[in-house]
Amino acid sequence: MTARMKAAVLHGREDVRIEHVDVPRLEPGDVLLRTRVALTCGTDVKVYRRGYHARMITPPSVFGHEVAGIVEEVGPEAEGVVPGTGVVVANSAPCGECHYCRHDSPSLCDDLLFWNGAYAEFARIPARVVRHNLVPLEEGVGFREAAMVEPLACVVRGVEESWIGRGQSVAVIGAGPIGLMFVALARLRGAHVTVVGRNASRLQKARDLGAEETIVATAENDVAEILRRSRGGHGMDVVIEAVGLPETCEAAIRAVRKGGVVNLFAGCPADTRIGIDSQRLHYQELTIKSTFHHTPESVRKAFRLIADGHVDPNVFISGEAPLDRLPEVLQRMSRGGDGLKTAILTWGRE
Repeated sequence: MTARMKAAVLHGREDVRIEHVDVPRLEPGDVLLRTRVALTCGTDVKVYRRGYHARMITPPSVFGHEVAGIVEEVGPEAEGVVPGTGVVVANSAPCGECHYCRHDSPSLCDDLLFWNGAYAEFARIPARVVRHNLVPLEEGVGFREAAMVEPLACVVRGVEESWIGRGQSVAVIGAGPIGLMFVALARLRGAHVTVVGRNASRLQKARDLGAEETIVATAENDVAEILRRSRGGHGMDVVIEAVGLPETCEAAIRAVRKGGVVNLFAGCPADTRIGIDSQRLHYQELTIKSTFHHTPESVRKAFRLIADGHVDPNVFISGEAPLDRLPEVLQRMSRGGDGLKTAILTWGRE
């Protein structure tokens, strides 16, 4: 008889149901993870609203991707993994063989393999992810903290690719969990950080993390102009766009100084366009880039930041809930709730 488990299954737009489904079967090299904590994130909310994700999930399907747990079972040919080991796993892995992998750009892998299934009592971790992006936990790192590795790894790359350094002025547009992670890592590098957002409690959290200035975004104020007038009227050295809207992307570009760097990190909805002043782009030598996803290297850097105590994941987690309440949590998030991440306890409290 096939074993069964409780899982959150996405059936379509704003349709998540807690069901009993078969425990996944393992293929060679796979690992069965007994999940312990799965964190909510903005991408999951987008998937919930749209009912699918073009690259990651087609309903009906178990979903969720920020997770830590215990190795329950290993498939044949899975090397170096022992049942009973606490681990954190990222939600993808590159192939290691394509042009981009061979040229040190694994986030652009032509065959980037994603998996979903964190909102369940067990999750099948594909062999390639086991090889590249499974990290054993260390003493003192709990499941709740470890589950933050995946989003933090994306921000690690964003900070590195934006060349943020000591003494620089950095503006972060957006004060959600990702924006706040940028604040924490930019401050670790000695940057002076300004945060733009709409939610008062999140802006206070940004100040708690070391932001020197916060700006409330309203329909009346021109955020880009306010930022451009800062730092002696030169504008910001680096601007991070962590909202994902064309208008905030354009504001980020207008806010940066000559020779500055803009990272359009959040990613806008499909088929949208942004306007760029080509004269300013050229004659002021702007660098405009985006950073997509994480890499095996940034996953391990993120784990070290947590394990060594440089980043406290609990700062970004504002609540806990059992798996049965996940639909309610996602609905609240999709309506603009002011909480940050919620730790979904897939087996309840122990």
